[in-house]
Amino acid sequence: MNIRYLFDQFQEIFYTLEKNKLRSILTGLTVSWGIFMLILLLGSGYGLENGVHSAFEEDAVNSLWINPGRTSFQYKGLKQGRYIRFNQLDVTGLSRNIEEKEFISGRFYLGSNTTVRWKEKTGKFQVMGAQPEYARIENIKIIKGRSLNDLDEKQIRKVAILGIEVQKELFLHQYAIGQYIHIKGVPFQVVGIYDDPGDKWTLDRIFIPMSAVQTVFHRTDRVHNIAMTIHAKDKEKAVGVEQDVRELIAKQHHFSLKDKRALFTHNTLINYTKFMNLFANIRIFIWIIGIGSIVAGIVSISNIMVITVKERTREIGIRKALGETPGSVIRMILIESILITLGFGYFGLVGGVGLLEIMGNMITGIAYFKDPQINMGVAFGSLMVLVISGALAGIFPARHAAHIRPADALRDE
Repeated sequence: MNIRYLFDQFQEIFYTLEKNKLRSILTGLTVSWGIFMLILLLGSGYGLENGVHSAFEEDAVNSLWINPGRTSFQYKGLKQGRYIRFNQLDVTGLSRNIEEKEFISGRFYLGSNTTVRWKEKTGKFQVMGAQPEYARIENIKIIKGRSLNDLDEKQIRKVAILGIEVQKELFLHQYAIGQYIHIKGVPFQVVGIYDDPGDKWTLDRIFIPMSAVQTVFHRTDRVHNIAMTIHAKDKEKAVGVEQDVRELIAKQHHFSLKDKRALFTHNTLINYTKFMNLFANIRIFIWIIGIGSIVAGIVSISNIMVITVKERTREIGIRKALGETPGSVIRMILIESILITLGFGYFGLVGGVGLLEIMGNMITGIAYFKDPQINMGVAFGSLMVLVISGALAGIFPARHAAHIRPADALRDE
């Protein structure tokens, strides 16, 4: 088959499409709409998933937060209404006895409106005592200097790391690392500045070593609550670890495991797993809807090819009478089917990707929706599947056309 023959065949196909312009456009739009909806639905699904991932970036997805409560009934002679108060022994006990423990830290809130001064500049911020591993639990990102370390904790060093909002308010554009700030009149050296991409509400905090806040300000080993991350990959394992934690603390503080008000826990991994399972089901649903739309377009192409063969029966008969082979007839019908599928399919793909880009630029700051996008490999893979399906849709009409007998075709009205 020479290039001239192929050019003539393409020219003939375009002439046929232009002759039946409305029909060709309506058929093509069915194909475009199918892949457009698939791209749009997949991109929106990923936008929702990205939004949820962003929300969970606030803390490690395998984090477990433990807060003391108040007993709601008597237990072994101890009265109802007792406040459960954590101390450093609780942190140590969990660290030693929970095998699935990854990182752990107690937390002590010095106050949300603690006065902090640097030279002549003062402000009120939340000051929190924490242990070195807390940065891994909270997903804190040190952008200047360093984080708190084990020596800071052991040697009760008066050091602090500041959220970027604290640094902006106290130091403006001046270099903060190495400077001394006064927390309730006590000097602390700034050793680091942190950012928290997943939680902008924590950027006005100041973290100091737990040992320093307990020794300098409170003079006890009191801990307000405990945060930890666990080695668990599924909901069942996470629930089991949470139950082990409850049992250990219940034994230490003498309350019943049935007393749900004595201890409050927040297991991030359980919620994260629920969301991920939900999005897996959503993706399956999206693929079903999208593939259904594409199949509708393929059926439309198959039908239009049947109509095309019917309309061109006499023409095909004449071609065969003049010596055209069945193979060339099949090729002509298939090329027409593929061109419609490829052209309008690409148009739908570009439209879907373009709309996702517009949505990504316009929709910002919305909770649980971020960066709607589509994997281009998936997008072009879908287009290729569409083209192959279009070719398959044209095979049966093409084979029917190839088997038309010239004498029968010439008698067709």
